[in-house]
Amino acid sequence: MSGHSKWSTIKRKKGAIDAKRGKIFSKLIKEITVAARQGGNDPEGNPRLRAAIAAAKAENMPKDNISRAISKGSGGGDGVVYEEILYEGYGPGGVAVLVECMTDNRNRTVADVRHFFSKSNGNLGENGCVAWMFEKKGLILVDKETISEDDLMEAALEAGADDVIEEESEFQVITGVETFSDVTETFEEKGLATLEAAIAMIPTNSVEVSDEQVAVALLKLLENLEDHDDVQKVHANFDIDAALMERLS
Repeated sequence: MSGHSKWSTIKRKKGAIDAKRGKIFSKLIKEITVAARQGGNDPEGNPRLRAAIAAAKAENMPKDNISRAISKGSGGGDGVVYEEILYEGYGPGGVAVLVECMTDNRNRTVADVRHFFSKSNGNLGENGCVAWMFEKKGLILVDKETISEDDLMEAALEAGADDVIEEESEFQVITGVETFSDVTETFEEKGLATLEAAIAMIPTNSVEVSDEQVAVALLKLLENLEDHDDVQKVHANFDIDAALMERLS
């Protein structure tokens, strides 16, 4: 599970999350809009919408933005139809990479994604080539300085989470997809601040990346992918040791 956590930590240290807050909001709005369009505007009866709203709240998106996105989706929107596509491939060092996209132009998106992989000495693969290495779960990151592991474990399990895992600077709270919203809502009610909360593809195994050049190329690939307007989420199964990660940050 290190890939998602390590990448999130690196982005926070670089200040990339705050610098790209507008782009993060745009991706969340797109997800809320599509979820409302496909499953209706009632979060209680639309699990995908409920999870999207929880993720938006975790990023401190204003309630008005969330409401407008729901209205846009349930009201038919602006006529733009997004196709959801999952691209799979291998990045530098043989790291497995999943790229979740929403696009109104499949040809443009696949060309750009393939270009990013090739530019970083990776390659875009066939459907199913790496997806089997990941499981869809709810993932909530909590700063270790804000709560003890025992207190977090008690709150998380009481709310319905599956597990709490200690990383270097944060705790990972793992939930089922169906219990993700319940756990995030419980944390919000308890005033427990989160660093990030999202439905994620969690790797079942990881690839150790110890070469600095490979690590730099891999992180550049992930950054280029995430910065693309058609890309919603990027997942990878890499692990980088703390010393190298500190230098890269």
